[in-house]
Amino acid sequence: MPDEPVPVGADRPDSPIHTTGTDHVTIWGSNAEDTIAFYRDLLGMPLVLRQPNLDDPSQTHLFFDTGDGRILTFFVGDRPSNSRPQPGGVGSVHHLAFRFAPERFADVMAALDEDGRGYNVFDRGIFQSLYTRDQDGLVIELATDKYEIPDDRRAEVLATTQRIREADGAEYAEDEHLEAALRELDIEVEAHELPDAASGVGGVE
Repeated sequence: MPDEPVPVGADRPDSPIHTTGTDHVTIWGSNAEDTIAFYRDLLGMPLVLRQPNLDDPSQTHLFFDTGDGRILTFFVGDRPSNSRPQPGGVGSVHHLAFRFAPERFADVMAALDEDGRGYNVFDRGIFQSLYTRDQDGLVIELATDKYEIPDDRRAEVLATTQRIREADGAEYAEDEHLEAALRELDIEVEAHELPDAASGVGGVE
């Protein structure tokens, strides 16, 4: 008989360490010019710190604020950018996802068009996303909530949505599951106006 799946929930597990948030994620980058052009000049992340890589001073360590004080950093050098898709596999990064305001959806698409970047738009059931690639071929997801979700209750909302989805026998979390979760948690159901899009199930590598 197969083992029972690990339960999903917003409560802290009984573990010896409890993280308090994401401090930073570090990526092997190519060069400073192209990295800054994408993450600062296109995505609008302030460059908040630049210093030598403490483990390898021949490289530069760039720090960007993703918008909420969480930091994304890059080790860059004198390497040419390569926008070909990165190889996958165990231990690889599949994609990075960043949030943006839903009322700016059309503006984000226009900015990607103007920058000459291809992208796909997908309805992910409980949020909507644009997928593109950075200067080094890393998949970048730009996601926005379909419903207003308080930041301090996001985990609770998602865990409740999961329980409702499972009880419904649905394979994926959809609008109605999130709406039901918000009502159950006594959070106002406030939907954002976003363009129609396909689910993209099975279509993002």
